[in-house]
Amino acid sequence: MDMLKLAALDAEDLKVIAAHAQDAVGKVGDIVWRPAEHRLTLELNRYAWEKAGGRSKERRRSLLHFARVEAVKSAHIRRDFPDAIVSLLTIRFEGRDDDPSGQVFLEFAGGGSMRLDVECIEASLTDLGAAWSTEHQPAHDLD
Repeated sequence: MDMLKLAALDAEDLKVIAAHAQDAVGKVGDIVWRPAEHRLTLELNRYAWEKAGGRSKERRRSLLHFARVEAVKSAHIRRDFPDAIVSLLTIRFEGRDDDPSGQVFLEFAGGGSMRLDVECIEASLTDLGAAWSTEHQPAHDLD
């Protein structure tokens, strides 16, 4: 079993996590913000893009974790519907070159988004268990 375990400490590392987390799906109720601990976690079913070149189409249960989070704001994510499904499109960081603090943006299909105000980038993406087969590879209309 070749499980993924990635860490990000800068914007370039975060791009690698974003590539592996693209098209991950999860429930709104599995997004957990712990302000006293300064962390945000998302349990997601990640599409295994690293396997997509072959015949295998897989998903894996994964944990996306952000530490050193000072504040979280969200838009168009209905926290009152914990079973609603979100699909992560991308993760990006905005900050200044001379300052490690900034904002991490999580953008979801359908217009949902989250903004994390971070002291610095400290993120991880960790597979939690075995993969399972899926019939569908995510695709996006680029027009």
